[in-house]
Amino acid sequence: MSDHLDPAVLTAALEDVHRAGVPGLFAEVRDGDQVWSAAAGVADVATGRPVTADMRHRVGSITKTFTAAAVLQQVEKGRIGLDTPIGRYLPSLVPGERGEAITVRMLINHTSGLAEYLPYAYPSLKAFPVLADTGPQSLDDHRFTRFQSTELIGMGVGAPAVGAPGGTPGVYSNTNYLLLCELLEQVTSTTAEQYITRNVIERAGLRNTELPTGPDIDGPHSRLYEAWFGMIDPPRDYSVYDMSWVGPSASLISTVHDLNRFFGMLLAGEIVSPSSLAEMRRTVPVVSQEGRVIEYGLGLHPMEVPGRPTFWGHGGTVWGGGALSMIRADGERQMSVAVNTQRWNKLDSSGTPQPHAIDAALAALYRVAMYGG
Repeated sequence: MSDHLDPAVLTAALEDVHRAGVPGLFAEVRDGDQVWSAAAGVADVATGRPVTADMRHRVGSITKTFTAAAVLQQVEKGRIGLDTPIGRYLPSLVPGERGEAITVRMLINHTSGLAEYLPYAYPSLKAFPVLADTGPQSLDDHRFTRFQSTELIGMGVGAPAVGAPGGTPGVYSNTNYLLLCELLEQVTSTTAEQYITRNVIERAGLRNTELPTGPDIDGPHSRLYEAWFGMIDPPRDYSVYDMSWVGPSASLISTVHDLNRFFGMLLAGEIVSPSSLAEMRRTVPVVSQEGRVIEYGLGLHPMEVPGRPTFWGHGGTVWGGGALSMIRADGERQMSVAVNTQRWNKLDSSGTPQPHAIDAALAALYRVAMYGG
C-alpha cells in the first residue's frame, strides 16, 4: 500500500508529542486489515502510572457525530424533517419567528445563529472567546454542578444571535446539539442518552463507549490536565467532573478502538443509510470555537491536504482532554488519537494563543497516521 503502516515511524511521532509537553497520549491507526496502536507518557503525573492504548477517555464533541447519526435515523423513519423548523417540534424552547426560521439541518450544521451558552453558564468565561479576559475559576466552581439541559438551552437562545438562520459562515455552538437531544426525546419518547446508546452505540457494537450518568470515568483511564492557556500552572486534574454542562452533545466516554470502529461502520453505511451519509458530508463554512473557518457537514467535517485523499471525522475537547478521529473517504485508512491535556498555548498581550511545540508535533503525528511515512 502506498500509505502502509510503519510502526517505527508512528511510534516515534507519538513519542514526539509526549516530549513536546503532553503528559500522555494514545492512538490507534488502521489501514485495511493492518492495525497499529500504542501509547506514550503517563496517565498520572504524580504516580507515573503509564497510559495504555486501551484506556477509556472523554472524547468531547466527537459525541456530536453520534447525536447527528441518531437524528438522521429518525429522519429516515419520517419522524423528523431535516428542513422542518425546530419550532414545530420544540415551540417552548425556540419560540416565535426564530423557531420558524431555524430548521433541524441548521442545528446540525451550526448555521442556526444561536449563541454558545458556555460563557453564560461559566461566569469566569464570560468574555469567551476573548481569551485574555477569561479565567479558569468557574471550572472549579462547577465541577459537581448538575445543569439542566433546558436551562443551558435558555441561555443560548436568550443570548444575542451570532448570525441569521441559515447564514454562512455559521458559528459552532453547543446550544444547537442540546436542542437536537431535546428533539430526540420528543420524537422517541425516551431520553437522548438512551436512544443514542441503543441505536448508535450498541448498533455499532461498541463495548467501551457510554454516555456517563455521574462524574467519574469507569474503567481504566487517564487523569485529565487542564492548563487554560497557562493560567492553571501546573495544569489541574479535571478527570472527575459532572458532564451535564454539555450533556449528550459532548460527554461521550470511548476508546480509540471504539471510535475507529464507529467511524468505519458509519462510512460503510451501517449506522445510517447511504443517502443520510451523503447529507452528513454536505458542508458549509462554519467558524469553529478556535475562531477558524472550517467546512462542516451534519456532525462530520473534512480534513483535507492538497494532493491527498480527503478524511472525514470529528474532534473534541473537554476540560483537560481531547481527541480526534478521522477516516479516509474510502474507509480504508483511519486514525483516532487521545491526549490528556488541553489548552496548552499561552496567550500574548492581545489574548491570542501562541504556537507551542505540541501543535507541530500533533500535526506531524496526524500526517503520518493519515498518509504514512
